[in-house]
Amino acid sequence: MQRILNARQIWIYNAAAMNRMILLRLAILSSMLLIVPARGAEYVLSADSDVIGEVKVIQAVHEDTFVRLARRYNVGYEELRQANPDVDPWLPGEGTEIVIPTRFVLPRAERTGIVINVPELRLYFFPDGESGRVYTHPISIGRMDWATPLGRTSVVAKAEQPSWYPPQSIRDEHAARNDPLPRVVPPGPDNPLGDYALRLGIPGYLIHGTNKPAGLGMRVTHGCIRMFPEDIEALFQQVPTGMRVTLVNQPYKLGWGEDGLYLEAHVPLTEELETGEWSATELTRLFVAATREKRADVSWDAAEEVMSLGLGVPAFVSRERVDVSSLPVVAVGGE
Repeated sequence: MQRILNARQIWIYNAAAMNRMILLRLAILSSMLLIVPARGAEYVLSADSDVIGEVKVIQAVHEDTFVRLARRYNVGYEELRQANPDVDPWLPGEGTEIVIPTRFVLPRAERTGIVINVPELRLYFFPDGESGRVYTHPISIGRMDWATPLGRTSVVAKAEQPSWYPPQSIRDEHAARNDPLPRVVPPGPDNPLGDYALRLGIPGYLIHGTNKPAGLGMRVTHGCIRMFPEDIEALFQQVPTGMRVTLVNQPYKLGWGEDGLYLEAHVPLTEELETGEWSATELTRLFVAATREKRADVSWDAAEEVMSLGLGVPAFVSRERVDVSSLPVVAVGGE
């Protein structure tokens, strides 16, 4: 059973770094559980809306875990933890309502090629450019000490059944744990790249699959972008060499829905929380950008609350609901 959930009903925990015990349990469960995966969702872009999808609630069955549900609904493990702070991720319990956070504000970036929003742990693929379709997939990103880079690049090569050539830094890390790596890991079940890899123009970085899908949707990589096996297979088939890839850092996204402005807030990257880089000033910047062509009144109290809590799903923050398609367009630019 499922129903649409009002995003305001969702509570979020204050995200913390994953410890080794959780990662160990994920690895064990990945080998034990039979999971029927879902491919990344496809949505049709609208000229009047930056919001896609819908939040759902399902009722857990006895054998459900967040690992199983993440794979089944094509969301990340951390996305589920964020949206369900009061639920045990390992034993939700028969009949427990679980929020499936599958509604999104599109990142503020040119809708061309691949757009990766690093703190959101999510990839968006625009095969038709500004019009047509968008696909979205959960991802894993680099740990704090192996941060995923930002900026614009492109896919420079594609490899099916890739071999992995671990750099010396990673080999040293494994050796320190008494887990030595060979110079070359051939294709197969022990290869962490999985079956497909897209090499980026940033040296040493890939978008690739995984041989451990249970850890999908967390900060666990050495900087590369990791995807579910079925997601990278689909992306691999559609993405040509030379396609643009844009990596952005947008923990807060403000965009137009069909009835007003929606704010989606994620917890900023840990290293930026420590520096206090993200503040209410960023909310003002988002508002200026979103209302450059259309006017809107925002409930600042609601917006600041959403921002401080880090809901992880779009929340309505306009003062009143309107028909966005009927709003006059404000002239910008010119002499």
